[in-house]
Amino acid sequence: MTTADFTLPSELLPADGRFGCGPSKVRPSQIEAISAHAADIIGTSHRQPAVKDVVGRVREGLSSLFSLPEGYEIVLSLGGATAFWDAATFGLIQQRSSHLSFGEFSSKFAKASAQAPWLEAPHITEAPVGTAPSSSQLNLEGADVVAWAHNETSTGAMTQISRPTAGDSDALVVIDATSGAGGLPVDITETDVYYFSPQKCFASDGGLWLAAMSPAALERIEKISASDRFIPAFLDLQTAVDNSRKNQTYNTPAVATLLMLADQVEWMNHNGGLTGMVERTSANAQALYSWADSHEHATAFVSDPAARSLVVGTIDFADGVDASGIAKLLRSQGIVDIEPYRKLGRNQLRIGMFPAIDTADITTLTRAIDYAIDFLGN
Repeated sequence: MTTADFTLPSELLPADGRFGCGPSKVRPSQIEAISAHAADIIGTSHRQPAVKDVVGRVREGLSSLFSLPEGYEIVLSLGGATAFWDAATFGLIQQRSSHLSFGEFSSKFAKASAQAPWLEAPHITEAPVGTAPSSSQLNLEGADVVAWAHNETSTGAMTQISRPTAGDSDALVVIDATSGAGGLPVDITETDVYYFSPQKCFASDGGLWLAAMSPAALERIEKISASDRFIPAFLDLQTAVDNSRKNQTYNTPAVATLLMLADQVEWMNHNGGLTGMVERTSANAQALYSWADSHEHATAFVSDPAARSLVVGTIDFADGVDASGIAKLLRSQGIVDIEPYRKLGRNQLRIGMFPAIDTADITTLTRAIDYAIDFLGN
């Protein structure tokens, strides 16, 4: 039998079949926000008030969403989290960083720091994929930045965010929140830089990075910028700070992305803020993991329930079940992007559970997976 022979009953079709882990499901009102401004903002200068007002909405909305303490600021620039890693090696790490590495994305910032010849070799604490290490495991010796991911998108492992307490370290706490920001609980005071891209919980397109920065982080950026270190203009964090304070970016941004982002942030704040969003992702996670825990052929890849992500669910399948085949069958029915992270190489599905995704759709998805398993077994 082939995908041509496979048809899901209508009751097993989610209202929205997008379960990708980024880019993720975009709500209709976000598309409408672009259309509504097609004539007055799209195609106009990003240095003029119309576009700057959108950036201001984003910054103010995120400040509210994360309940920013006094002195913290929302900073944004272009290039996504990948660009931010390089920018941090130039403008945030003074001499040495210390990293928790437990998957593809947490390892990439560590690699960028290791390859920067003007920095000392970083400390890298590695943990097995599928686990979530603690900040207590960091090597703090000589480190002026400590870094890890709030949510390891490649594995579905979720960490706790707290400042290291060992010794007298005053290192900046720099958290990659790309897939976690807006869907996981966080006390921003436990961080100095909480950075993310907008194509996950914020349901926008990529190409931007945004960060909640503490006074200590802003002071570090200013200090390094004033030194004799060479910093490429595109990666200059002080330039990003200066432009953000004017509600603009150094380079021309994708205005449609900003419009989608502004709409999503306002939707989040109107629906309970961060607490409301965590309630949504928690309900999604409960629906997915409870199904897997009681399943004959499926199991959550992250064995520790406390470390199972609320926004990215990874489900392993027994050897006799072809996860890739399930994904292909369901894609033919409009249920898309549930394939595993390519480099992990496991017989599993990876399912986005971001705030925009309705719990009813997660539940329907699990039933559709069961239907596909039965089809492949016949």
